Amino acid sequence: VQLQASGGGLAQPGDSLRLSCAAPGLPAFRFDDYTIGWFRQAPGQKRETVSCISQTDGSLYYQDSVKGRFTISRDDAKNTLYLQMDDLKPGDTAVYYCATGAFCSDYFASSVHSRGQGTLVTVSS
Repeated sequence: VQLQASGGGLAQPGDSLRLSCAAPGLPAFRFDDYTIGWFRQAPGQKRETVSCISQTDGSLYYQDSVKGRFTISRDDAKNTLYLQMDDLKPGDTAVYYCATGAFCSDYFASSVHSRGQGTLVTVSS
């Protein structure tokens, strides 16, 4: 399954961006059938979980560094996943990927099943 992330760009510290994730050309793919979320990878760094939604019970997970600033949501009617990112910081600079995974926890990034090309977020003044 190829997931398509979009919405990245250049932002200044304190700005907001909203990332979107879709599965174009896959009408049978339903986001609510999977544990799904976002991970990111900065240059030279290992991938890290940002946020995810559990398929089992709909519970949400956020990495500590984004709690209170990022909000994950899913629009089942549009079959789209979002990541609202507020109060962006330079440390948020990374390529962001949406993905399905086995676990909605800090292990999400290491349990990825499917993902697509990410979208680059650069936070700089």
